[in-house]
Amino acid sequence: MAASQSFPQQASEADAPAVAAGHERPVPVACRDIVAIGASAGGVRVLLQLAAALPTPLPAALLVVLHVGTHRSLLPELMGARGDNPVLHPADGQPVQPGTIYVAPPDHHMLVASGAIRLQRGPKENHARPAIDPLFRSVALEYGPRAIGVVLSGRLDDGTAGLQAIRQCGGLAVVQDPDDAEQPDMPASALAHVAVDHCVPASRLADTLMALVEQPVIAVAPAVPASLASEQAISIGADDPMQHLNAIGTRSRFACPDCNGVLWELNGSRPKRYRCHTGHGFTLRGLAHTQAESTDEALWSALRALQEREALLRELAVAGTGPEGDGAAAGTQAEAERTAQHVEILRRLLVAD
Repeated sequence: MAASQSFPQQASEADAPAVAAGHERPVPVACRDIVAIGASAGGVRVLLQLAAALPTPLPAALLVVLHVGTHRSLLPELMGARGDNPVLHPADGQPVQPGTIYVAPPDHHMLVASGAIRLQRGPKENHARPAIDPLFRSVALEYGPRAIGVVLSGRLDDGTAGLQAIRQCGGLAVVQDPDDAEQPDMPASALAHVAVDHCVPASRLADTLMALVEQPVIAVAPAVPASLASEQAISIGADDPMQHLNAIGTRSRFACPDCNGVLWELNGSRPKRYRCHTGHGFTLRGLAHTQAESTDEALWSALRALQEREALLRELAVAGTGPEGDGAAAGTQAEAERTAQHVEILRRLLVAD
């Protein structure tokens, strides 16, 4: 394997102070050498196929997020066995280098900042950690036109907002053909809401990415949208989150299913999206899905509580512990029967198809 290459030097802060929203950022001419990939259900097959088809040494850095939650991830070993490029779970602060595939470790968002990987157990987005959107946003803000975002197979719509951010900052958007995806929701959402540059089946993904990596990028990146900068600050806990939320959204009538805080509806977001001040983020579909899970858990907890109350009431009735003797025991038994009816109604609701 050839010696590791270095990224083209980025402009210094003195050369490019206009990184704030509303200004252009001069950057040197370079290649599109940062590829951020998001996948969920059905994505492992595509990632393994991609790892086998990529050239060695890889002329770019690949950063991969797969929805694994807290479960142990074998993805680096599996991808590494298919190809010759190194694949690893990075350490926090590890420099981003071309020729390497970085996979987000379980239960950690993987971001990039100042040319290095940043890992954090920050607030979940779309009830996922690691999530795709945090990586894509950070790549968009860090690398601008040098970035390529890729959305693969998966349910719901994580990755759509992040892919929008990459396009807004001058990068390119690539999506797996939904007809080729095991779970078409994520690529279909991206196609519906993002000006996608390429939509390809898994068999053409490696060739498409390598063709794009070789393209030079423009010398000046588009201005960073103020809303994107504010949303990133909320997600990483920087500055005053309430100030940022009020700048980019409006209080909704919904509560965050992850922390019970108020959700703000983000202005003009398509698909419709929400955030709370602790940093949790949801699309409308993601919110409905997470809320359904929370409701289901609450109903099962309610059933458990009712069953326990019924059992306790029957114990009281048998023990005859009421101060009024048998009369009190009879009343307790009647209450136990009413509780049993409530238990049966709730159980039928929970097990109904």
